[in-house]
Amino acid sequence: MKIVACYSNKGGVGKTATSVNLAYSCAMDGYRVLLCDLDPQGASGFYFRVKPSRKLKKQAFFKDVDCFTGAIRASDFENLDLLPANMSYRDFDIFLSRMKNSRSRLKKALKSVKNDYDVLILDCPPNISLLSENVFRVSDRIVVPVIPTTLSERTLEQLFGFFREKKYQKNKLLPFFSMVQRSKKLHNETMVRLKKKYRKFLQKSIPFSTDIEKMGLHREPVLSYAERSAAAKAYRKLWREIRREMDL
Repeated sequence: MKIVACYSNKGGVGKTATSVNLAYSCAMDGYRVLLCDLDPQGASGFYFRVKPSRKLKKQAFFKDVDCFTGAIRASDFENLDLLPANMSYRDFDIFLSRMKNSRSRLKKALKSVKNDYDVLILDCPPNISLLSENVFRVSDRIVVPVIPTTLSERTLEQLFGFFREKKYQKNKLLPFFSMVQRSKKLHNETMVRLKKKYRKFLQKSIPFSTDIEKMGLHREPVLSYAERSAAAKAYRKLWREIRREMDL
């Protein structure tokens, strides 16, 4: 089972939209996919019209295998299951800080489903925490949405700096540009500069698009209700790049 995290230490950059569309795209390719929502806002579950389990709370996520697997829900799409988040996830760092091997507990929890899925996609909350360190350790690749602006550039530098400091594998990080507006000079200049600085930048970028914003109305991936749109085509090409990076 390959694990792909969609992560950024900055909020509002398109992590959940990316997670949902990558999971859908992966399932379209015939892989068995589990989308695991780690963000207490639970937006992935909302997009798929799936309600979270009331039993999967507090330490149960990390300690109770039956409760963990029992909380997995089927989506309306073939090959695609979902583990929706609930508000108790906001206390994950408190639970983890009280456990032994607090930086590898997520790996242990996910081990229970490794024979059931080909690809597991993690939709991560926007912070650097014990949970995110678990994500950094367990993931095969970490895709990082970056809006081509000064503030996003700064948070990307912070993320690479954290990886250097903690000696995590920097080659796991796969940044890509998100919410790109080619009409803006700042976006174009920032993209040129960052691609020179970070060689692992994925080639495909995701445009700013009203089709993506409408995911909240349709409550399904943009690839499902607007498959011919520029945004949907961009997500498909982005997934293909990621798939090649993982030799899938």
